[in-house]
Amino acid sequence: MKIQDFADMEKFESIMSDWAKATGLATVAVGADGKYISGCYNFTDFCIKLTRGSKEGCRRCEKCDAEGHGVYHCHAGLVDFGMPLKLNNGQVLGSVIGGQVLPENPDEDKFRSVARELGINEDEYIEALGKVAVRTEEEITSAANLLGAVLNNFINSEYNSKYNGELIAKLTNGVKDCEEYVKNIKENTKQLDGIQRKQNILALNASIEAARAGEAGRGFSVVALEVGKLAKSCTELNSKISSTVESISEVIHDMADIKQ
Repeated sequence: MKIQDFADMEKFESIMSDWAKATGLATVAVGADGKYISGCYNFTDFCIKLTRGSKEGCRRCEKCDAEGHGVYHCHAGLVDFGMPLKLNNGQVLGSVIGGQVLPENPDEDKFRSVARELGINEDEYIEALGKVAVRTEEEITSAANLLGAVLNNFINSEYNSKYNGELIAKLTNGVKDCEEYVKNIKENTKQLDGIQRKQNILALNASIEAARAGEAGRGFSVVALEVGKLAKSCTELNSKISSTVESISEVIHDMADIKQ
């Protein structure tokens, strides 16, 4: 399952964009497969153009993306975050990652050393570093937690809206079908009741004729008696069926009231 399958992605993007503008931190959302599902906000040249632009830097960044959870220090010396995007049932659908800020004023010599390791022009690297925002880890952690909470509330609301709506639609159709089945059962029990009355009349007439026949009608009298017993049993059974059908009908009506 993907977030795009049920969520309004315009609203999703709006949350990402507003948060990025408010905090000045970089962010992007990715699906469970690691592919971007949102725009990239406030990404710095230091990270994207230079660090990820080098082969070794890209390898290290991808490793950080895969292993980083919560707020953490990336291999290049910046602070990043990774917050899971998941449903209330625990299913993880992706994550929101970002940060790309400094926790304090940078040690230039340290970053020149990183540039040499990655094969990046040192002066260009330091110039890009000067444009990276500085935030305390407390600020970064609070901002990351806020974004994660807002996005998770949003996707769970969207999920419930879509799939609970489908469930209610199925329930509605099921109630209608059950109402039709109950109607058919009632019609059949009426027909059965009519047949039972005819059986009673037949058994009574047979008993009368058997009595008139005397000794010769004794065997027929036994058959008439059994027919009468059968008719009585059918009447009792039909009464129970009718009672059960009425109970089912009440339950269906109660379900229909809840649905509305």
